[in-house]
Amino acid sequence: MDNRIVLDVSDLIIEFRTEQGVVRAVEQIDFQLEKGKILGIAGESGCGKSVTALSIMRLLPKPVSRIVQGKAIFNDQNIYTLPANDLHRIRGKKISMIFQEPMTALNPVHGIGKQMIEIYKLHFSQLSVSQMAHAALEMLEKVGIPDPDKVMKKYPHQLSGGMRQRVMIAMALSCEPDILIADEPTTALDVTVQAQILDLIKSLQKKSGMSVILITHDLGVIAENCDDVVVMYAGRIAEKADVVTLFNHPKHPYTKGLLTSIPSLAKNSKTILPTIKGNVPSLLHMPEGCRFAGRCHLVENICKKRVPLERKMGRNHTAACHLLEV
Repeated sequence: MDNRIVLDVSDLIIEFRTEQGVVRAVEQIDFQLEKGKILGIAGESGCGKSVTALSIMRLLPKPVSRIVQGKAIFNDQNIYTLPANDLHRIRGKKISMIFQEPMTALNPVHGIGKQMIEIYKLHFSQLSVSQMAHAALEMLEKVGIPDPDKVMKKYPHQLSGGMRQRVMIAMALSCEPDILIADEPTTALDVTVQAQILDLIKSLQKKSGMSVILITHDLGVIAENCDDVVVMYAGRIAEKADVVTLFNHPKHPYTKGLLTSIPSLAKNSKTILPTIKGNVPSLLHMPEGCRFAGRCHLVENICKKRVPLERKMGRNHTAACHLLEV
């Protein structure tokens, strides 16, 4: 594997057992994360972004989920086949995750200090309790939390949403991981706090040189913060490119639809915003061919019959669309 690549996910297929039957939430996912870069994974709710992230952490719910096939190569090891002991040394220490909702991710019955110190107990057991507490204080201070000694004594419900999210970031970065997965890190936060949190993640990423996977449905966030982008639709990858290429030269009809639906100050006021008509297909009843065919205004017969393969459109740029193969 190229030494610039810190994580290589390939041929990933994930299934879930439901009362209605088995569904494939993720199918044939391939992407690479470079050292020191921010990779954005974008798409509508339910497209498989979070499932993909949780699979990398091996946190998918059992026994209802199953990784049918695929590899996630990190440090020349496949995360999906690692024994529990080896996984324990990676998860939380080498690869960390910020979850969508900090109120549910933090334990409501334990103080912030206890939860911070727990990380050091798990991964740095050689430290004394006082050294752990000092390291936790320093980490809270690093993420911009005022009066960290007071915050250490508080419970999650006593902190604002933005402060809770900063605590989550502090916990995720305590072990100085090689990879940080941020799953919708600004969900339920107001606009000004969203900007602060994203600036904080980007600032810490530049200082530490870690790699980041940023999961979001907001293309504005992708444009401002990411180096590379993966656009997902209904469990598959529609398009991959560096951020400049994707925004300036989108190829897939879904990517184009997402970009044209972004509000712009350049447009006249009260202009009707373009939308992508229709809904994402149900996982239980996926179309036979292209999963976007039912909503695509350019659809042709081949789109309904055959699954499109990713086609190279340029350097580090691929798109999965039959119309690009003509």
